[in-house]
Amino acid sequence: MIFQIALEKAEYRVLTADNGQHGLRLLEHQEVDLILVDIFMPEMDGLELIPLLRKMRSANKIIAISGRSGQMNHLDTAKYLGAHDTLKKPFSLQALLDAVSSQLK
Repeated sequence: MIFQIALEKAEYRVLTADNGQHGLRLLEHQEVDLILVDIFMPEMDGLELIPLLRKMRSANKIIAISGRSGQMNHLDTAKYLGAHDTLKKPFSLQALLDAVSSQLK
């Protein structure tokens, strides 16, 4: 919700989805330029979603977001799977706006 408010204040049009499955259904009927994907979501995580988005919407930019750490670097994996940029939580709203602006150039 915080991301949505910050992006809308910066005059971006924002669609939101509760999980990867819902996001895919939204994209069946909506045109978008950029997709923010959280790595850890219910029903379908970001690492499952990113390859599907690359096939379905190859022209769209993807920014993957994660705050978890561990043995596997999920953000590196997201880049390997096709994310154009990554953000590690916690990050500032300015970092989000900068990443979005950079991808939409």
